[in-house]
Amino acid sequence: MRRKRNPQTTIFEVLGKHPGPRELEQMANILATNHDMLDQAYADLLKKRRHDTGRLGMTAEQVVRCALLKQFRELSYDDLAYYLADSHSFRSFVRLEPGTYPAKSTLQENIKALSEDAWLAIHQFLLVYAQQAKIENGRKIRIDATAVQTDIHRPTDASLLWDGVRIITRWLFEGKELEPRPAYRCSDHRRVVKKRLLTTLNTTKQEIRQKAYRDLLHYAGRVIGYAEQAIPELAEFGGDSLADYLRARTLAEKMSRAIDLLRRVMDQTERRVFKGESVPASEKVVSLFETHTDIIVKKRRETEFGHKVFLTGGASNLILDCLVERGNPADTDLFLPLLERHIEQYGRPPRQSTADGGFASKANLAGAKAAQVKDVVFAKKRGLSIVEMAKSNWVYRRLRNFRAGIEANISTLKRSYGMKRCNWSGWEGFKAYMWSTIVAYNLNVLARIQLAKA
Repeated sequence: MRRKRNPQTTIFEVLGKHPGPRELEQMANILATNHDMLDQAYADLLKKRRHDTGRLGMTAEQVVRCALLKQFRELSYDDLAYYLADSHSFRSFVRLEPGTYPAKSTLQENIKALSEDAWLAIHQFLLVYAQQAKIENGRKIRIDATAVQTDIHRPTDASLLWDGVRIITRWLFEGKELEPRPAYRCSDHRRVVKKRLLTTLNTTKQEIRQKAYRDLLHYAGRVIGYAEQAIPELAEFGGDSLADYLRARTLAEKMSRAIDLLRRVMDQTERRVFKGESVPASEKVVSLFETHTDIIVKKRRETEFGHKVFLTGGASNLILDCLVERGNPADTDLFLPLLERHIEQYGRPPRQSTADGGFASKANLAGAKAAQVKDVVFAKKRGLSIVEMAKSNWVYRRLRNFRAGIEANISTLKRSYGMKRCNWSGWEGFKAYMWSTIVAYNLNVLARIQLAKA
């Protein structure tokens, strides 16, 4: 037994033995090899820069690294701010100076300023890095599609009517706080509307549900009437304060957009509930907030609300390309465009390509063969013979099994990088979120491959 106590091991020595900090260190080393990729990110941050006095803000490099850290660890802005103040390895990765602790609001404002183009520039750099390091050459690819949800609740006609009534009513009462007080009239019907919403959800009797819907339409119409009176008054508001003037104009613009959406919701409710019509997906409103949301319907699967995302993967498990589409396009329509994007990116066609059965068609096979792709394999034959797709049964089976690997890539993106549901607002925000997720995933894949080589 020793008389003298052993010195206590510090937390940083413990972390040094953990693979997490080693991955972060390797990711940081990869990013440090080229700073030109940050030019677009810097330009985006300059657009959002506030002209105020105070301490210097974050650099473009720090903002990008914070965004990657957020996606890599699937953190909220609150958690990201905490770990940047608490974790030595996180602060080292972001390259924060001693005594610098960015707040949640600062992180959110800067990260959301990064556009899709900024993430694309970083993505292109990672692909060039992978090619130079002989990790990925783009000669063997696999293609698949998945649906990514937007940040909305599951829509029903009743819940959409409730959303319209409550947000317009809230804005009407915000307008009443201006000085001098506007003269338009408004009443608060939110309590009774919420009761009717719960009735539609809980009743099993059709006549009770229809009566509740009639009340919902009645109160929604009354709220629209209040807003139509308020909009001209708010648009012409001439208060003494510039802040009140701008606030009034903003409220008028928001109410005008919400009225148009609420009218469309009322129309689809009339058609579906009372006339028994089937409203086409292209005409439906599914959210008053994320209006770009599409209805994604797949056979034998639950309907999803978001956007269809097409991914091209490589043999290294890197995601080589991502295409976010509006509407609900058929997989067969996107196979050749994805192949053309890959050829443009690498300057040559892949030697072998494989895709899910939904992409299979004679036209797609002929188009890929015409583009000099040697083996073109689909998971399901759909009338195509093995001889037409690949040079042998063995090659066909190998490529079909290779295709299954992209399912694991998509699962990882959704479970560990937040791709299952986008919580950034707007169409541009959705695309930027998708690319930030892919860049964080690809950077981590490259770091793990490099560590395995060492």
